[in-house]
Amino acid sequence: MLSIVAGMGAFTSRALKVLAASGIQDPQAGQWYSQQAWLDAFQKLGEQLGPNTLIMIGKTIPENAKFPPNINSIETALASIDKAYHMNHRGGEIGSYKVVSSQPKSARMVCENPYPCDFDRGIVLGTATKYKPATSGAVRVSHDDTQPCRKKGARSCTYQIDW
Repeated sequence: MLSIVAGMGAFTSRALKVLAASGIQDPQAGQWYSQQAWLDAFQKLGEQLGPNTLIMIGKTIPENAKFPPNINSIETALASIDKAYHMNHRGGEIGSYKVVSSQPKSARMVCENPYPCDFDRGIVLGTATKYKPATSGAVRVSHDDTQPCRKKGARSCTYQIDW
């Protein structure tokens, strides 16, 4: 929960107001909150601040959320997103993050969960950037517009990751 606040930088007070308006008052580390309230907050932030804000918040997740130990490459990092997702949620069917193909210097990931696709794009970008090989240039994460998209009512989004 505090990952969203940490990811807001200069907009922290706005994030706290949006969380409060969504039913999450004074979020505390170690506490569990309603996923629907959290999703409502994401929707409001996206509407008020735009998709780049959701990407920015997602990019901070690898720095602020629990991730499994022993991540030693971009490939293991991308595969660990699903494990981290389940470590930071509890109860019910929450969806998944799955690497569906991997090549040298690229991968494809399907994110099937209730979060906004721009937030997921940020998580994938932040994780890949954190663990990219030192010899790689910039990481690029692009939304595959030929595949289903949550913005269009689908249950998943697909991303192409290149490094």
